[in-house]
Amino acid sequence: MYPESTPHPPVERAVEVHQPTPYPPAVPVAAPVVPVQPNAVPAVASIVLPDGRVVTGYAINPAHPEPPAAKPALSRTAVNVALGGVGFLAACGGLILLTSFIAALTAFITQLITLAAVIFGGWIAVQIFSARGHQSGTGTTVNIRKAVIKRNQFRH
Repeated sequence: MYPESTPHPPVERAVEVHQPTPYPPAVPVAAPVVPVQPNAVPAVASIVLPDGRVVTGYAINPAHPEPPAAKPALSRTAVNVALGGVGFLAACGGLILLTSFIAALTAFITQLITLAAVIFGGWIAVQIFSARGHQSGTGTTVNIRKAVIKRNQFRH
């Protein structure tokens, strides 16, 4: 058709225009009704975009960061160490009191035993020395002489 040296004539192509196919509208589903406090309804804001479209929606309040927590005047470790020291001192004081009580009780029991020994020993001494000091007529006197024991017989 055309010799090779000649340029190809421009090819005209047909322009096809596609129209979007609309989807059928969705069946509206009843949304659950949530009771809202009248004071809690946020404000509705509308924004006009550069191309002329208008977007309407609820205004979102920016989240405010919480202020940093103030550091306590004393650290928890220091407070725990101090409380531990107070508890240790209270326990040591209790142990000292317990030790003193046991020592006092031991000394008291020792004194009671010593007092009982002195009283009982004195009573025995009185019994012994009073019997030798005078002879009463009610006692039996036995004089033992030489006795010969022969073949299980006592001879006098």
